[in-house]
Amino acid sequence: MSLMRTIRGLRRAPWAPLSAVWVAAMSVLTWQVPHGTDVLPALAVTPALSAASGAHRRAVLASGTLALAALGTDLADDSVDMSGPAAGAACTVLAVIAVGVWTAARRSEMSAELDRTREIAVAAQHVLLRPLPRRVGHVAVAGEYLSASHGARVGGDFYEVLATPFGVRALIGDARGHGLPVIGLVAALLGSFREAAHHEAELTGVVHRLDGAMHRHLGDHPRGEDAAAEEFATVQLVQLAEDGGLLAVNCGHPQPYLLGPRTHPLALGEPLPPLGLFDPLRTEVTVSRSRLAPGEGLLLYTDGVPDARDGTGRFFPLPDALAALAATRVRGSDVPALLRAEIVHHTGGRSADDIALLALSHEGCTRFPRSRATALSAP
Repeated sequence: MSLMRTIRGLRRAPWAPLSAVWVAAMSVLTWQVPHGTDVLPALAVTPALSAASGAHRRAVLASGTLALAALGTDLADDSVDMSGPAAGAACTVLAVIAVGVWTAARRSEMSAELDRTREIAVAAQHVLLRPLPRRVGHVAVAGEYLSASHGARVGGDFYEVLATPFGVRALIGDARGHGLPVIGLVAALLGSFREAAHHEAELTGVVHRLDGAMHRHLGDHPRGEDAAAEEFATVQLVQLAEDGGLLAVNCGHPQPYLLGPRTHPLALGEPLPPLGLFDPLRTEVTVSRSRLAPGEGLLLYTDGVPDARDGTGRFFPLPDALAALAATRVRGSDVPALLRAEIVHHTGGRSADDIALLALSHEGCTRFPRSRATALSAP
């Protein structure tokens, strides 16, 4: 047990073996070289190694003390010249200790500040793209998100599911671009949907609200009118009633898939142009109607899913992946997580675009028996 504690301690403090090995090597070299004071200044590397490996102030000070102890031991040997170079070596070690302690202190302060910044960023991202509940009203919900920006949890894709007086309403969308620069537009659209979904009796009214929010956001665009005119967002709005009735409005977004014994794209009419590229007040907003039968669900996704490529440039085979899931009768609530794992495996974890997946199951309606075999496995 004590050996395991020692190994864990060395892993937490990589400077310790480095410092010890370096001091031992320089001590041996000092005895081997005539007038070994020529080698003694190299002991100053000991606290520098600790500082470079991320050690704290006490660790840097401890490694410096170790170097000074080795220096004193070597100078006590009669074969080592105790002239000026020895004093210079001692001063060099002390100087490196001082610089190393200051560097470690600064690094600790910056690390603490970075940790606080990360906590704030995570909290802000959770407010913007809230974790989805497993159930909203009569609908079972599952979602997955993969940002193209390293370290970010939110990008240009977005989704939301709400229980409203008019049924369960869901939104999935893709703002132009990806990563952090489009978060302002995403925030405007999500905020508008969360308000409009509870007050607009018709989905056309929700679309008008989303379009108005987008134009207000673009009106304050810091890059000017020409750049703002290039911004747009594709969105898919759906409304699920308790009897399985489905209403949908599609603004330039990929058509959803019907999840069931026979998974296939669900044609919901001709899509409108993306938000920002048409005027809903002058263009008729058509609402498509359909119905989910018992045992069926709905998969909404962004174009980052079919556009995901592997190292050879091959696109992610979404229809084949969904067919494999249907063949093994995987539950609809498991589909987003399994697809996300397969996409990561397909791209090698290097997705060029944000990815969002959202599965809606009426009354937990994808009643597929859970298969012992996993249709798609994580890498």
